[in-house]
Amino acid sequence: MDARSTLAADERQTLQFFFEHLRDAVERTDAPADELLYNASILAHYALTSTTSLDFPRAPASLDMVFDVFVLDRSQQTDPEVMEAAGSLCLLLTGFFGAQLKHRHNLEWYAGLGASFYDRAAVYSAERRRREMMAAMAMRFTFWRRQQARLARELADQATLNQYPLLFNNPN
Repeated sequence: MDARSTLAADERQTLQFFFEHLRDAVERTDAPADELLYNASILAHYALTSTTSLDFPRAPASLDMVFDVFVLDRSQQTDPEVMEAAGSLCLLLTGFFGAQLKHRHNLEWYAGLGASFYDRAAVYSAERRRREMMAAMAMRFTFWRRQQARLARELADQATLNQYPLLFNNPN
């Protein structure tokens, strides 16, 4: 068996990883399961997508890219899929990666932008269930942003503990 096959994770495994870890990190036990799954799917999607991918939406390189693609170019602001992608990128970058970006960007401004993208996705979605999910994400954007940031901290802490197991698991 080669090393690549032992390290690879498929879409299901990646979604399961983020779902379980996000569920454990969420500060409220009454967080809606469909929103939890949606957020886990965002994290899983971007974990498996390259910044150079031709697939839409590709993994974000920065919040600058969000501004250039979704704010400066207003031609697709009535497309619900484009607005959902823009909202998910803002959520990921201001939530999960917020600690790394807070010194370079106004995260509150981008969070407001992300919520408005989800709101537009809700307005223009044809399917009722999709409209409801997009409206919920717009309304609870701050909550989910906070949960993604919490998950990022917990995963980083876990990686640190695993990196130095003798220091943290010393029975003496």
